[in-house]
Amino acid sequence: MKIFRGLQHPERSSACALTIGNFDGVHRGHQAMLGLLRAEAAQRGLPTCVLTFEPHPRDYFAQKLNQPALAPARVGTLRDKLSQLAFCGVDQVVVLPFNAGLAGQAPEAFIQDVLVNGLGAKYVLVGDDFRFGSKRAGDYAMLDAAGQTQGFDVARMNSYEVHGERVSSTTVREALAAGDMQQAAKLLGHPYTISGHVVHGRKLGRQLAESRAGAGDGFRTLNLRFDHWKPAASGIFAVLVHGLHGQALRGVANLGVRPSLDPSDVNGGRVLLETHCLDWPTELGGEGAYGKIIRVELLHKLHDELKYDSLDALTAGIAKDCDDARAFFASTQQPSYTDTRRQTTRDRI
Repeated sequence: MKIFRGLQHPERSSACALTIGNFDGVHRGHQAMLGLLRAEAAQRGLPTCVLTFEPHPRDYFAQKLNQPALAPARVGTLRDKLSQLAFCGVDQVVVLPFNAGLAGQAPEAFIQDVLVNGLGAKYVLVGDDFRFGSKRAGDYAMLDAAGQTQGFDVARMNSYEVHGERVSSTTVREALAAGDMQQAAKLLGHPYTISGHVVHGRKLGRQLAESRAGAGDGFRTLNLRFDHWKPAASGIFAVLVHGLHGQALRGVANLGVRPSLDPSDVNGGRVLLETHCLDWPTELGGEGAYGKIIRVELLHKLHDELKYDSLDALTAGIAKDCDDARAFFASTQQPSYTDTRRQTTRDRI
């Protein structure tokens, strides 16, 4: 999959079958839309293209109005969104910066400048609630009328539902906020996942005595930055870690701002996913994970983040979390989501 930032790239195809959206989480509804897009593109002999935005438009307006509550919690990072789009068979993604120019662009100008002149769209597929342009003045009827005059086809999909509930980024956020990881996995078609490069932290885990296992290395953690200040999920989770070993490693992870740490944290108070593997692979040694790209599946929420008053209390808390994670893995057979990762063209967003 080719990724382009902005419209001006000579390597991008001059014509495409296009869909437009934020695609936060790339849930089953998104997967259904992308399946239909691939089918329509194949009939026309066109590459598929996703037009998405960074930051999220609501992030932009929240900052502009100085009202952070307007910003939606983020299901996934840009890295994970692009990875999921590639998994769904998208040929190219164009990431447009959502800024004042785009926010103020009239819908007619968006059609002409972005869809026609910028991307060469010959087929445009949108959701049933699609709006675009300044003040969200553009709608499907306007887009369809423009397509008839400018030579591109326009189609829309109805809502995709699971057990009568519309699948959307909002419903995924609600499941994650409630700590219902099984429901989130059903909506996503796979366990909720965060990936990235392992970065250095404060090495605090090495200072904490391993009170249960006696491994001697303390609670070593794998640190991933979550590149948004407002993650949809937070707390302590039982997880599986992929990318370090021949098989998935069981672990316990903290997603959030680490309230027990001080502001001098080397990561500057940013949101981190800190994962402690219950059984550390000896072949990695002390420094073998840094710089590697790993994928962490958050399977079960143990509890919300807690603030501990001392290192001893933090040590005891982490030890209990490890015990609880082991108990979860011992009592639960993990479901397979392999068959639900790709949806058919019969599905709806």
